Amino acid sequence: MKTSLRAALICLLIFSPVLAADDMAAFPPAEQGMTRHVLRLPAQADEHALRLELILGRTVRTDAANRYFFGGAIEEEAIPGWGYTRYILRKLGPMAGTLMAADPAAPKVDRFVTLSGEPYLIRYNSRLPVVVYAPSDVEVRWRVWEARPETQVMPEG
Repeated sequence: MKTSLRAALICLLIFSPVLAADDMAAFPPAEQGMTRHVLRLPAQADEHALRLELILGRTVRTDAANRYFFGGAIEEEAIPGWGYTRYILRKLGPMAGTLMAADPAAPKVDRFVTLSGEPYLIRYNSRLPVVVYAPSDVEVRWRVWEARPETQVMPEG
């Protein structure tokens, strides 16, 4: 019994780096016109209190007065046989914006324009890579959201 346990531990120690390096085997290469983006998150003490926001968009030269956004939606897809999740933006839709009057003589500015809608938040998990497939001309950014430890009681009423 001790010999088999010892052998299992030795195999685990030997093959753990190989398995960790091979965690990308589940994620197929990007199709033509797409790019595969990979993010490896650092381990955190309380990952349950964290969320990762995926921010997809493109830097565009626009006026400074209006707000702009792109159409499109991030899809979650489970990889069959692995149980891992990948995130896919199949197409960055047309850019739209508000229609405030802007001075035609005002200089244009470079601005990172993102997908419309609410922030796209996913679970923070440092044990697996976050893999996003997006059109080649789309930039993928991210940020971490953290819940405060204190809570408040909602009044009745």
